[in-house]
Amino acid sequence: TGIVAFAELLPYVLASALGGPWIDRLDARRVSVVGAILSAGFVVAVPLLHERVGYAGVVALVAVVGVFRGFGDTSKRALFPRVVGSSGMDMTRGAALQDGLARLATLLGAPAGGLLIAAFDAPTVLVVDATTFVVSGIVVALAVPVTRAAAAAREPYLRALRAGAAFLTRDHLVAGLILMVFCTNLLDAAYTSVLAPLWATEHGTSTLLGALFATFGIGAVLGNVVFTAIAPRAPRFALYSLGFLVGGAPRFAALAFADVWVIVAVSFTAGLAMAAINPILGAAMYERIPADMMARVQGLAVAVAWAGMPLGALVGGWLAGSAGLRWTLMVLGAVYLLVTLAPLTHPMWRRLDDRPAAPDQGPAAPDQRPAAPDDRPAAPDQRPAAAGEVPAPPDEGPA
Repeated sequence: TGIVAFAELLPYVLASALGGPWIDRLDARRVSVVGAILSAGFVVAVPLLHERVGYAGVVALVAVVGVFRGFGDTSKRALFPRVVGSSGMDMTRGAALQDGLARLATLLGAPAGGLLIAAFDAPTVLVVDATTFVVSGIVVALAVPVTRAAAAAREPYLRALRAGAAFLTRDHLVAGLILMVFCTNLLDAAYTSVLAPLWATEHGTSTLLGALFATFGIGAVLGNVVFTAIAPRAPRFALYSLGFLVGGAPRFAALAFADVWVIVAVSFTAGLAMAAINPILGAAMYERIPADMMARVQGLAVAVAWAGMPLGALVGGWLAGSAGLRWTLMVLGAVYLLVTLAPLTHPMWRRLDDRPAAPDQGPAAPDQRPAAPDDRPAAPDQRPAAAGEVPAPPDEGPA
């Protein structure tokens, strides 16, 4: 199972990182629809062909699914600011709705999958899964308007890829966000894939692990509802900083020292506090990245942010095996605290509160690009006219 999961994740990350220039050139809407249809075809091939192709064939099919999912998801990230802008919705509220629905789908999807497998069988559920890709492609095809690709997106592939990487290094706030999420994703992966399961095993029941993750998910969904309501007026810097401080290191400390009920309560509070992080990350990225570079920059950002996850599982397992569970929780919790103090160390982070011009000015023409990051006000207390976490990025901690 681990090999199959890795076989999907690695091509997904590579397609996200390297596919951006092609997506910008071909148009994100078209790539999203085609990617969804092709993903559906290869997902449904698993239950249809698994007895003929064997284990190696299943791994190969899943790897192809990872490629098309990487293209499709990167395309949707590139489409998202266009859709929000055309609707007139505040960007922070739009990102909050996106994140809340994703969290709710994750919270409901796992038990729904288990119930469907129990009622039918795994191959049948994969057919249902393939159907959802088709529905996704139809929704994008019908609901997202067609626009012509920007001329700048037709530059040579390597030059376009370098331009996306250059933007990430030039915009210090975006670079700081991505590096911070890389670190927190690494630590969160160690927590969710190694340390929390070890803790549940030591207590002799997997029910505790389910309760731990379920309470975090419930808290995150409830917190998202509240944040969505206040998003246009929310102080983004304060909520981002506080969310990580409350939702990060305390989970490690509670697992190391507290009783079960305290751990569950801390997990719920962490979900509540971290609910604003992904929408704030997403809104900041969408507002600062030029429209004609959206796919390549978002793809590179997601690849960097997600790169910490497999590394986190390895680090957590090695430390827990060498030093024991409690010491590992204390060490990684202390590192998490240091990482999440970063926004308090430099005024650059306060630019999270910068918002674009008021929406009644209308969306920019297709050939107009937002001002470069260097053109933005230098002082953290200066803002443009008031109009709001991913890449998206992932806090989402892990998405």
